[in-house]
Amino acid sequence: MVFFVISFLTNIIGPLIPEIIDDFELSLTLVAVLPFAFFIAYGVMSIPAGLLIEKYQEKPVMVAAFAVAFAGSSILALVPNYLTAVASLFLIGSGMAMLQVAINPLLREAGGEGHYAFNATLAQLIFGAASFLSPLVYSYLVLNLQDRSAGANPLIATLALVVPEDIPWVSLYWLFAVIALLMIGVVALSRIPKVERTAEERVGALATHVALLKNPTVILFFLGIFTYVGLEQGVANWVSEFLSTYHGDDPQTTGARAVAWFWGLMTLGGVAGIVLLKLLDSRLVLIAFTVAAIISLTAALFLSGPVARIAFPLVGFFAAVMYPIIFSLALNSVEEHHGSFSGILVSAIIGGAVVPLIVGGLGDAFGLRNGMLFLYVPLGYILGTGFWAKPLITNVTITRRSAEAV
Repeated sequence: MVFFVISFLTNIIGPLIPEIIDDFELSLTLVAVLPFAFFIAYGVMSIPAGLLIEKYQEKPVMVAAFAVAFAGSSILALVPNYLTAVASLFLIGSGMAMLQVAINPLLREAGGEGHYAFNATLAQLIFGAASFLSPLVYSYLVLNLQDRSAGANPLIATLALVVPEDIPWVSLYWLFAVIALLMIGVVALSRIPKVERTAEERVGALATHVALLKNPTVILFFLGIFTYVGLEQGVANWVSEFLSTYHGDDPQTTGARAVAWFWGLMTLGGVAGIVLLKLLDSRLVLIAFTVAAIISLTAALFLSGPVARIAFPLVGFFAAVMYPIIFSLALNSVEEHHGSFSGILVSAIIGGAVVPLIVGGLGDAFGLRNGMLFLYVPLGYILGTGFWAKPLITNVTITRRSAEAV
């Protein structure tokens, strides 16, 4: 449930960008500050959240996280303007960062170590499903709130009382506020087990982090995660605006569906990746999928509207394997301090703040299509990772396992 809510609240920014640009009269750079505010919260809150969990345990921190998300959703719902949108997304991002720090060790504890791999994979599928659904919910709410007839269903009728007619997308943040409030109750009433953290999940001393950051391999893999999250958000946040600008597609319907399918195909790509990683070296899978993502992005940027509406989601399909492969290659490339290294890698999620902002700035100066050409930079770095990575341990494949058995 928590994984679903995190994803539902996190990946809705992209479909809203064309609406926010029009309603608040923003440049591409200013609107890109919104995802920047959300993802920079991960860099700000991840370490404090870990310290809070060490002191107070998971349950109080999870309740606090949903309270912060409730506050963030409420201020934008009640006072919709650009400044409250920036503050809102920073607060929601902070809450989601707190939850991310708490939830993975808790999932292992609640389900048992023997079931952790299955439960973690299931959680990622649920994460993808929520990312697929949230743009469709946005489309449903906005289209129905535009026709405020007397026969509207109770949800639409209630939202119509509090949502301004000229900015119906704000209805999402009323919905987010209610969801966060309900989750405060759910977590408060649930029995949460005490987590005994493994060595992999403990954060080491400052000296350990300093030593790791002096290791060139650590920096290279930090940049790998940074560029991946930047690519993911750089595509997801600008798809709807690109389709609207260059192909005249309606952001409330076609644009929202394109973003939904970006996340939906990413989920399917993750399933395909699981199968391929049992057959091939992970570096080969990373190289092949990255080349396919480059081809898909090129088709999306330079071919017709119907092609773009298919090619952008295909970028999501091929990007699906990048994060888990880079993360696993990273951890398998150092001999010790994996817990601290994991923390450094997670902090690289701030790439999702930086790359969309760069695309927006370049888009204002040279046009959005030219701005999105910057996405070839993270793709090129990820492709290079497949060639230079030299893990101490390679992924186990069916062929390799059979050879070892012989």
